[in-house]
Amino acid sequence: MKKVLIILLMVFIIIQFFPIDKTNPTTNQGMDFLKIKNTPEPIANTIRNSCYDCHSNETKYPFYSNIQPVAWLLKNHIDEGRKELNFSTFATYEPKRQAHKMEEAAEYVEQSKMPLESYLLGHSNAKLTDRQRKELAEYFRKIEKETETNPL
Repeated sequence: MKKVLIILLMVFIIIQFFPIDKTNPTTNQGMDFLKIKNTPEPIANTIRNSCYDCHSNETKYPFYSNIQPVAWLLKNHIDEGRKELNFSTFATYEPKRQAHKMEEAAEYVEQSKMPLESYLLGHSNAKLTDRQRKELAEYFRKIEKETETNPL
């Protein structure tokens, strides 16, 4: 049993030498969702607090992003989040895709699928109240309708 613990400890120490890349891609404010949609500040703050760490190029990496294998899981979540919806590059999406992403975002917020429970464990300030969920879903639906009506 002692040998197993020593081996596990050694593996844990060795994997610390394989950190994640925490470099955020450069951002262009002219492509950012909050800017191009003139998002009201209260809604913008909610989106920044609850969505931007995983769904933008403005990730703020927490202390545990230095500890493997947790950091690998974290990086995977961020990469998947950006792939699914990246608010920093929202202007590059075709109008149909923008509308679809807003529809999905509204549904995920309403159904409490976002933010993820695992994210909320370390980011209690990202937890949405029922009122914030309602406001955010309504805002995303409003942007969806505006995009469908006036795609440019």
